[in-house]
Amino acid sequence: MEIEFDVEATMRDGTILRADVYRPTGDGPWPVLIQRTPYDRRALLQMFLDPFEAISRGYILIHQDTRGRFRSDGHWLPFTYEVEDGYDTVRWAASLPRSSGAVGMLGGSYTGNTQWAAAVAKPPGLRAISPMITWCDPGDGLLFRGGAIELGLYGFWTLMTGSGAIAARAQDAATTVATLGALIADFDGLAPRGYWELPAGELPALARHGVPDIGVQRALADPAHADGATIAGKHSVVEAAALNTGGWFDIFLQGTLDNHTAMAALGKPTRLIVGPWTHMSRAGVSGSVAGEVNFGLASTHQGIAFDRLQLDFYDHWLKGIDNGADAGPPVKIFVMGIDQWRDEAEWPPARAVDTPWYLGADATLTPTPPTAEQAPDHYTYDPADPVRTRGGHLVMANEYPAGQFDQAAVEQRPDVLLYTSEPLTEDLEVTGRVRVRLHAATDAPSTDWVVRLCDVDPDDVSRNLCDGIQRIRAVPGEPGEYEIDLWSTSNVFLAGHRIRVQVTSSNFPRWDRNLNTGEPARTAVTMRTAQQTIFHDRARPSHIILPVVAPTS
Repeated sequence: MEIEFDVEATMRDGTILRADVYRPTGDGPWPVLIQRTPYDRRALLQMFLDPFEAISRGYILIHQDTRGRFRSDGHWLPFTYEVEDGYDTVRWAASLPRSSGAVGMLGGSYTGNTQWAAAVAKPPGLRAISPMITWCDPGDGLLFRGGAIELGLYGFWTLMTGSGAIAARAQDAATTVATLGALIADFDGLAPRGYWELPAGELPALARHGVPDIGVQRALADPAHADGATIAGKHSVVEAAALNTGGWFDIFLQGTLDNHTAMAALGKPTRLIVGPWTHMSRAGVSGSVAGEVNFGLASTHQGIAFDRLQLDFYDHWLKGIDNGADAGPPVKIFVMGIDQWRDEAEWPPARAVDTPWYLGADATLTPTPPTAEQAPDHYTYDPADPVRTRGGHLVMANEYPAGQFDQAAVEQRPDVLLYTSEPLTEDLEVTGRVRVRLHAATDAPSTDWVVRLCDVDPDDVSRNLCDGIQRIRAVPGEPGEYEIDLWSTSNVFLAGHRIRVQVTSSNFPRWDRNLNTGEPARTAVTMRTAQQTIFHDRARPSHIILPVVAPTS
């Protein structure tokens, strides 16, 4: 192949962005694949696609630094310029020497969002995108979740990317080294110190360095600032075909699913792959492990030959090859518990039946609704001593890895209520979106409800599957009904296993602590305890709604 470094593309306002361009040798023409990244184009070369396989198949590959990052000019402010810059970059790439004019995009996380941003702008030539592990609504997994701040990601990501902003400042070398050293100290100290600092909405560990945050602070000041990162509600203008890839333990899982379902509902070409992956599962055989659970080599990207699937997708949409990439079931999911891949006609499966399981007296969980009065359960939530994060859909400080973990430390706490089924007499598959309707009361003007679904094995090891949070305002002491979205999963609870639901009021530092005062997160520093009540009687039947898929004959 031939490589050109630091190739310049001029945006509509005159700002120059730089990219490396990899071409097959020969005359072409070839379609173009673009990844636009804020993380250093050379560091990400092999993360989301095998570049050598792509070039050998006859593609020009472009890795571009986004505005204000690394070798690109301009001002870096996350998500602010990606729509316009994405449009301009695609137009530029389509006109490069030996380009066929057909363009695809690739990448995950932020670079997944840069694909959607460009697709919303509809540049001529953009025919296919392959967004992995990226969001749809920044209020549901990027900046916030259920009204709470995604504190773990907010602190980690902002300090991680902040080094580039510091390095770009016009200051002498000694000052730069000292400033970077201070930022690194705060990055390394997030778990023991930084996450605990208040106010959470203006996190002091970030304010000390004056670097642009992921967008939480701007969105708290003015929700309209989140529009640059928002794809929800914009799919109707997208013309490119989409291959969406997500993980059951990725922080942007539901966004990946929502992007696919929105496209499918509009009749647009879209496909979906979801494995038992975390946000960082892409590389090597380690992709089979999510937390403490090894799902086997077949569960990895290599296990389903993902690079080949992705390139087949591009071959169809960019080269017009009739290879069946648009035929057959559009959804491929990994079903945990039985640890098998399965093709589906749609997401969520139409045959899944929403089935309530009721929280009951004596910590029970049963499909039978309560028929009598039952005394409620109580606990005290103290934001000075929150329930610690243990696995789940995470991207945060390394002390808090993502995936499935034994929940014993969490479940031993007095501020975590447990509701557990009897051992199942036969397998029970849950595939789809999980929700909880919780009847509850608090003596505080504001508090959080956190609910988690777990699979308990015959050795009494309880492992997390999915969870959710809802930040509420309430009249102190007045019961209310609240819906908590636990997002989605696909898991078979095997015979002999039990279903467990945890109910509590914190999952810190994944989400910021509700201080129970009702003060805004941008200024709140005063804490108070809250006395929490969970009802599960005939008039107030708290329950989890499980999408149950009957076994096929």
